[in-house]
Amino acid sequence: MLGRKLSVVGEHSILATEFGEESSVERGERDWMNRTWGRRFLQLTSLLSLISVSCNTPKTFTNYPNLQVITYFCDFFCLVVFTLEIIVKVKRRGLLKEGGFLRDRWCQFDTVMVALIAISIFTHSLQFRGYDHAAFSILRAPRPLIMIRFIRASFSQFTMPKARLNQIFKRSGQQVYNVTLFFLFFMSFYGFLGVQLFGDLQNHCVRECVESPEQVTINDLTIPDTYCEMETDEKSGYECPRGFKCMNLSNRSMYDIGFTGFGHLALSVFTVYQAASQEGWVYIMYRATDSIDPLKSSVYFITMIFFLAWMVKNVFIAVITEMFNEIRVQFQQMWGEREHIGGGGTQQVLQEDPKHKHRWQLVTVDEYTLKGLAPNFCHVILRSAVYHIIVMTVTVANAIVTATISFKHTWDEKPREHFVQGHRTLEIWFVIFYNFEALFKIFCLSFKGYISRTMHKFEFMLAIMTTIHVMPGMFLTPVSIFQVLRVVRLVKASPMLEDFSYKIFGPGKKLGGLIIFTVCLLLITSSISMQLFCNLKEDDDETFLENFSTFPFALMSMFQVLTQEAWPEVMSKTMRLTHYHVTPFVAVYFILYHLFVTLIVMSFFVAVILDNLELDEDAKKIKQLKLREDSSDIKEDLPLRLRVFEKFPERPLMAKLNKTPSDYAVPKIRESFLSKFIYQTDDFIDKDDLNKSVQPSLSDPNVRFRKNAGAHLMSNIKPMLRNAKFVKKQTVERIIQSVRRSVRGGSQIFNKRPGTFRINETIKENGHIGIPSTTSNTVSSNSNSTRTQNLDIKLIQAKHQQAEMRRNRKEEDLRENHPFFDRPLFVVPRESKFRKVCRSIVNARYDAQLRNAQTGKERKVKFKTIHKLLGLVSYLDWIMILVTTLATVSQLFETPHYRVMDNPELKIADYVFVTAMAIELTVKIFAEGLIFTPNALLRDVSGILDVMIFIVNLVWVAWMPMEVKPTSVAQMFMILRCFRPLRIFILVPHMRKVVSELCKGFKEIFLVAVLLIVLMFIFANFGVHLFGKKFASCNDVTITNRTDCHGVYYAKLFVTKMHLPLREGEQHPALLAPRVWKNPRRFHFDNIGAAMLALFEVLSYKGWVDLRDVIVAKMGPAYAIYIHLYVFLGSMIGLTLFVGVVIANYRENKGTALLTVDQMRWSDLKKRLKIAQPLHVPPKPENHMIQACIYDITQTTYFKRFIVMIVVLNSLLLCVNWQEEIRGNGYITKAASILNSVFVVEVCMKMVAFSPSGYLLSARNKIDLIVTLLGVTWIFLHHSLKASNETIIIFGYLSIILRFATITTKHATLSMLMQTVGVSVYKSFFIIMGMFTLITCYALIGVILFGNLKYGEAINRQANFSTAGKGIIMLFRIVTGEDWNRILHDCMQKPPACTFREHHNFWQTNCGNFTGALLFFCSFYVIITYIVLNLLVAIIMENFSLFYSNEEDALLSYADIRNFQTTWNLVDVNQRGTIPVRRVKFILRLLKGRLEVDTQKDRLLFKHMCYELERLHNGEDVTFHDVLSMLSYRSIDIRKALQLEELLAREELEYIIEEEVAKLTIRRWLDGCLKRIREKEQTLLAGLRAMNEPLSSGLKPVSEDKEDEIIVEKTEDSAEETQDRQEQAPRDQVVRTDSMNSSSRRFLTPQGTSQEDWGRSSVIGRRSKSRNEEAVSPSTARSSVCEGPTSATGWRGAAAKKEVHDWWRRQLEIDSDADSD
Repeated sequence: MLGRKLSVVGEHSILATEFGEESSVERGERDWMNRTWGRRFLQLTSLLSLISVSCNTPKTFTNYPNLQVITYFCDFFCLVVFTLEIIVKVKRRGLLKEGGFLRDRWCQFDTVMVALIAISIFTHSLQFRGYDHAAFSILRAPRPLIMIRFIRASFSQFTMPKARLNQIFKRSGQQVYNVTLFFLFFMSFYGFLGVQLFGDLQNHCVRECVESPEQVTINDLTIPDTYCEMETDEKSGYECPRGFKCMNLSNRSMYDIGFTGFGHLALSVFTVYQAASQEGWVYIMYRATDSIDPLKSSVYFITMIFFLAWMVKNVFIAVITEMFNEIRVQFQQMWGEREHIGGGGTQQVLQEDPKHKHRWQLVTVDEYTLKGLAPNFCHVILRSAVYHIIVMTVTVANAIVTATISFKHTWDEKPREHFVQGHRTLEIWFVIFYNFEALFKIFCLSFKGYISRTMHKFEFMLAIMTTIHVMPGMFLTPVSIFQVLRVVRLVKASPMLEDFSYKIFGPGKKLGGLIIFTVCLLLITSSISMQLFCNLKEDDDETFLENFSTFPFALMSMFQVLTQEAWPEVMSKTMRLTHYHVTPFVAVYFILYHLFVTLIVMSFFVAVILDNLELDEDAKKIKQLKLREDSSDIKEDLPLRLRVFEKFPERPLMAKLNKTPSDYAVPKIRESFLSKFIYQTDDFIDKDDLNKSVQPSLSDPNVRFRKNAGAHLMSNIKPMLRNAKFVKKQTVERIIQSVRRSVRGGSQIFNKRPGTFRINETIKENGHIGIPSTTSNTVSSNSNSTRTQNLDIKLIQAKHQQAEMRRNRKEEDLRENHPFFDRPLFVVPRESKFRKVCRSIVNARYDAQLRNAQTGKERKVKFKTIHKLLGLVSYLDWIMILVTTLATVSQLFETPHYRVMDNPELKIADYVFVTAMAIELTVKIFAEGLIFTPNALLRDVSGILDVMIFIVNLVWVAWMPMEVKPTSVAQMFMILRCFRPLRIFILVPHMRKVVSELCKGFKEIFLVAVLLIVLMFIFANFGVHLFGKKFASCNDVTITNRTDCHGVYYAKLFVTKMHLPLREGEQHPALLAPRVWKNPRRFHFDNIGAAMLALFEVLSYKGWVDLRDVIVAKMGPAYAIYIHLYVFLGSMIGLTLFVGVVIANYRENKGTALLTVDQMRWSDLKKRLKIAQPLHVPPKPENHMIQACIYDITQTTYFKRFIVMIVVLNSLLLCVNWQEEIRGNGYITKAASILNSVFVVEVCMKMVAFSPSGYLLSARNKIDLIVTLLGVTWIFLHHSLKASNETIIIFGYLSIILRFATITTKHATLSMLMQTVGVSVYKSFFIIMGMFTLITCYALIGVILFGNLKYGEAINRQANFSTAGKGIIMLFRIVTGEDWNRILHDCMQKPPACTFREHHNFWQTNCGNFTGALLFFCSFYVIITYIVLNLLVAIIMENFSLFYSNEEDALLSYADIRNFQTTWNLVDVNQRGTIPVRRVKFILRLLKGRLEVDTQKDRLLFKHMCYELERLHNGEDVTFHDVLSMLSYRSIDIRKALQLEELLAREELEYIIEEEVAKLTIRRWLDGCLKRIREKEQTLLAGLRAMNEPLSSGLKPVSEDKEDEIIVEKTEDSAEETQDRQEQAPRDQVVRTDSMNSSSRRFLTPQGTSQEDWGRSSVIGRRSKSRNEEAVSPSTARSSVCEGPTSATGWRGAAAKKEVHDWWRRQLEIDSDADSD
């Protein structure tokens, strides 16, 4: 078994010491710093220092001048306190001696913090004298790190081994570093590609009168600003309108034109990172679409989002989850156990249900232990269900009344109180009711008993605060939150919702600790950012940059970056206002912060939710057994559509035999009639005799059992046979014997030993429930001892088989007794030729014959994946998939102006689809029936959906109306017709499985949705109370009063994000517009509906910044807490629940959710071994010196690193755009030629070293060869043709980009992570196809609903639904969340903002659809973004654990697999992937590390392993994976790693191997004894013949394989003789080393290769060699084996003969017993 690396036991340094707290308590010293009040005082001082530095900004001192003096004295106080602390510590510990003050890192940190406070005080003094500089704030910037002291002191009470802590952080840091490196590789890859494809992307449409880029102003641009393509031969981009020309503005400063583009590598990587954050990426794509080519830009950005944003970045979630699992185990002391949300006064216990026997229920006890003064009937009322129903009904009524509050804007501007007068009166009555309820509970329970429960504390607080709320002047104030929170009490009404909430939020310390950590991180980074950028001023040089002018605004800005909403704007604005030397550092600062909080901190939230949803190890084991029992319960009852036949009278069809095999007539008796006399119903079964009816008597000698243990069922099952004991006994005996023979595999002594189908007490480690023991008549030597009862898997499987047999019996009865049963449409006969033909058409499919029909082994077939894909569905389904795809493609061409009604070519596709589907459904109905047949078409939802799609398309083809009004029945049929692509889900089984798995997890997804709806309802109600009727304002920002909001004004137009100055005398572009008093366009809180919609948009992080700005402008910064709290709870935690639930459901459907840690590792190991392949590296050519020398050079680490450096250097040639550089000087071509020659030399050296055939064995070498040939071809074309053609240039830089991609194969970590992403893409193929199919359906619907929509804020020339192609790109944009809320509101346009007439068709109006837009966008965003997209995260997490194993935790690490690959490569010299089974012994002897087998110490294990392969493969050749699989089983503890069924099978196999090896050993020993006896009795001639035998054998020619066999046999004989001399005599009986109940199971252990082992093996080898070379009689050499203390030959011969005779007699008895079976 593999050895685990554990932390050093002797190191007991506690976590407090690691965090710098002096362990003076151990020394007996109790200074004031080490007391509790002292630590709290230092913590508060650290917090005071943070508050002081957070108030120290110019803008803060301007607003509050007194703070300048206060912060000065606070800093001085902190300096004094921390200085005294340092003096005390230095005095006690010393300064520089061993263990001194400055030798401790945390003490050094404290010293630096004190120095920074002193510098801050000094700069503060200079500011008092009027001298101020921006550098002063930069010196204060590190001061907020003092909060680390505050956090550090909080962890001082928890102990933790220092070595273990360092190990956790080292491993976690290494994993995060590796994944970050992988992320940087992808960013560099897309950065290189972006530089070559797009360039700077600064081509703008400007007026023709402008001559140079420096003269361009904002008035010279189009409105809005438009990018264009420069004049080229191929026009693929956007062409400027008349009066404008395309001009490149890249010569302007980046502070004017922006910091995005692909002009050079640094800018390209910066742009790629912004786009990968899914914020603003679509606008960069639109720039590239207008400037270059729409196809190139769309493919580039869509693949970048898929790989970078969805695949690579989600790997961080997998890393953090694995890391959190490790931390969770170590910090279990700190987090503790889960606590119920109900409080501490209630306990629940399991009690038997008195109404239903054998059922258990949770009963609440001691809920009302502390009773008050109330009489008994009050307690009865309090416990009654009617009372709770009344309270819940009132709570629902209160929520409904609160939700009906609505405000309206009137001309006379009525106050807000006018709209809530009735609601306030009702609220008073509600307050009275709830106060009376609280008093009643206090009266019943006493105040102490009432307040002891958490829920009662919450109710009591609500009662007090809502009483204050109804007081005059307090209604519609922030106190309203307590009125709204009453709806939380409804959670108690649903036990399922309450349990789910407990599961998620029960362990509050983990989630609470993570929230505190996030808040502290925000405080620290906000204060640091404020000090760094508080002196930045706007373009007018008078106003400070508002984002970081004060601490509240800095906190809001950094929180905005954390949520990723418009974070590039915050960064770009800050970069633009800083000095150009500092700008790159500002960009790096924001990117590092964004990378940390979005990829690591947010991943921690996912890890915590997943951990809360994870079951404990013990619970997993119990669930595994429960799942096996549940899986055995098959549905015995037939479906309702088949049970209908039972209501009709039986009319069986009699069959008459024309010829009989006997002379007497055979009566017409049905089998179902005869079965009534053999099988009895359950009414005749005595419940007390149920166990006897299931199993025969244990004392019956004719029935064999395993391990003499009584069987106990997990639940009662109904017996099938009940006519006589003999019938029952014989049936059970036949089942047991058949199972024995199937597992025995020919062993003749198998039936003489106790079996292992029943699991003994050691299997508790794998999940034994601990069933109560019952008495049974077992034959045992110790009948009085109590045995742990065992679980019999075979009985569970038998239960499943019996249920299936009963179901089939019912179907057969119906088939015999009802002539119309199983007759399609009641017309087609069951066995008619027509039906058989239809069935053959329906079921015909491609058979790839991937397995051998005789042996069952997989055949070696090329392109196995393609063969499996062809055999995935039947030929008929393949035809329908093709027809559906073509019909969908035809439908994609439809637009509002190119309709199917007016174009015959589009009609043809509809006709073909309907005709093909009609033929398909007809054939399927004739083959299997419509409804009342076992395999009917309408047996499940997929068949019903098929029929609905056919009916809709048939009606549409028959109707085809020429006029389609909006929201009419005809338009509804057009929308339903768009669901045609869903047929792909029905026809493809894997896609249907994806939908099925999502539907199985609907309950958890629904519970998460309910929790989020409750959260939205609470905040929406609270928002209506706070902000109702307060957001409305005049569109002219200069008007603040509604009475003045009339007339017209010039409204400034948004033109561009570039900062272009105006010429003297010019005005900003403006438009004359009427003044209107209105709410903001996308949100308001005047009623609950609008508030819920606004908060649903905010839930996706979209639009919350605009809402925050309006709240700050209208209500003040304090009210911004509302929206920040909602975003934190709803988005950061609520949406994380979707991720966790989807991942948990995916694991449950995959069967991995209930696996223990060891079982999961074993499952991953089996998958990893299946992927592993033999090394395709030829062995070193020893015969050729030059070739061997080159071989050694190519295998050195320096050579490989040199090649990697050349690859990186070659890739750096892509830092600039080649289309401009090559046409200029051509230096890049020369450098590329030189570097490519190096790769040519590398290929040549490897071909010489490996030989051409050996070089081409490796796929990596083939890729290198292809890339090198591409590079050589490009250089030849470029130099020979002397051309700078765009095609040749593209050919050149693509070869270099491919070369850069090969760097992943040269780095182990990048290779593993690339495999993770690659296999994730492969496994998620059907999920991706399903998502694309859904997007296609929604795009077709969008063309019908919004195809002719008027342009608005987000709907424009580039983003619209005018065609299905644009709709697909638009929906892909919505999946990423890019401004989807703006698109939603544009699609809600109503008159008079658009044109609509009653007689218009839907393609004649440019209005939207309010209800349709809500259903369309909300359903799409929830289904795709919240559910389907999270499946990719689940797949990535699964494959990450598969590929990225930890060397310490893995059962077999990559180093072990690599060692085996190297050893296999030495034996498999022909690189065939298979070797003869006899050569396995060489591999086992050559293995090192964990897989090493010591042939001297573990000689028996060595034999077991060799025989296992010989037995499983019948002496044939074994493959790479056969040997590796055998070693993997021998390297683990099967009791912990294997699941129950696999454990049983493996244990039986190992037992059989032990028996067979024992038999072979005994037989071999007996042959040796008989041979030595004959040698003793032979004459001198026999001795001479024996002496001449080595000489004659040395002259015989042998083959290579025979020679190997002879060498192996000689080695084994010598080892066995040595062992025989030590044992002196063999044992008569071989005792089994059971792996289940004994610790003596033979498995691999880590073996050392010390000098003693090598010396011992060499001595043994010399002894065996000398024994063969000595000219001594073999009889003399071997006589000591058989001779005892006496030397009498006759006695020895008689004893040996008697021993052989006894052994042979036992074998005959065993054989006779086996025959009796």
